[in-house]
Amino acid sequence: MSRPDSRVAPPLTTSQHEWLRVRTYLQEHRQELSVTAAELYPTAIKVGGTPLLSDPSWFPASPVPLTSVSLEWHPSHVEPAVDGTEPFAEHVRPERPDGRRYESYSAAMAELAAPRVFQNRSTYRLVHATLAGGQPRMAFQPGTYFDGIDVGEACAHELAAVRMGLIDGTPLRDAVGNPCDPARRGTNIAISTLTLRHDKVTGEATFPLHWRDPAKVGHAGALYTVLPVGVFQASSDLPGHLRNDFSLWRSMVREFAEELLGEPEDHGHDRIDYDAWPFAARMTEALSAGRIRTRVLALGVDPLTLATDLLTVVTVPADLYDDLFSRVVDTNEEGRLARSDCTQDGRWAMTDECMQQLAARPMQAAGAALVRLVWCGLQDR
Repeated sequence: MSRPDSRVAPPLTTSQHEWLRVRTYLQEHRQELSVTAAELYPTAIKVGGTPLLSDPSWFPASPVPLTSVSLEWHPSHVEPAVDGTEPFAEHVRPERPDGRRYESYSAAMAELAAPRVFQNRSTYRLVHATLAGGQPRMAFQPGTYFDGIDVGEACAHELAAVRMGLIDGTPLRDAVGNPCDPARRGTNIAISTLTLRHDKVTGEATFPLHWRDPAKVGHAGALYTVLPVGVFQASSDLPGHLRNDFSLWRSMVREFAEELLGEPEDHGHDRIDYDAWPFAARMTEALSAGRIRTRVLALGVDPLTLATDLLTVVTVPADLYDDLFSRVVDTNEEGRLARSDCTQDGRWAMTDECMQQLAARPMQAAGAALVRLVWCGLQDR
């Protein structure tokens, strides 16, 4: 007869309890805190009148074709100016029962408040970007997912603690400085895509909307955003995947399959053959033929979490959209579809009625900026 495990987790410290209280407040007040955070950067561009921050070199005067953005890879790793482990960031890292302070914000999250998916996978870390001008380009080096958590989510936590009256200042955020300078912190990017189903006969443009489940995601939980959204990273950390997946379009295709069709994120040990994968091949063929149009509108930073998003629009003709996405799932690994009652199919439309309904939803900054930019562009035509 086996003996029961007598090990009992030690009780939480006062420091851990307070950290969890602030984390809960952050999860419940992300949109209001984003507005507050945006006010801390009065000289930054506010994309589309939303809290999303940008820089003149990141915000082209007109949309840029995705295929015209060149990518550069720098294999050497250069440490950022701030990584969240510094003494001035101790106030966002609670103490364990043995008196040791968590070494990083992600370590505290992993032990005290981990979402369902929380892995420190490798990423393509942004080191430079120029989207305005004649030669749009982006440069990357090796990074990890927790790079963004350890500084960005920690800065959000810090501001929430200020809002709760627990601390007076924001030394971590102050140390980061310019949020649009990738050298100041480990800057991962997500590709946020507004997916438009365009009916050429009626002129109607509709799009799916996503609600991010805070129990599943480490960033932007309980907020609405566009679909799909995904961190720019290889499909696997295994050798050979890094180069094979170093493509904005291939990253987007994987996210379309995962978030709209519910396909698994794990593609196995072998490198993805995008030409042999039927869904990817059809998407890419339609892109090459001009049936699918992709545009980059800007690169922007969430003022609360410093999460950085490449804002893209993918326009798909209605017949092709209905064929490619005939089996869209209601829930996925990060949340669920948010249905609209202003259209028969539940998607959201670029109409006054839908835009008014959407304005009442708590939106993630990048998603709100994308919708606003496209809506204003349609109004200006």
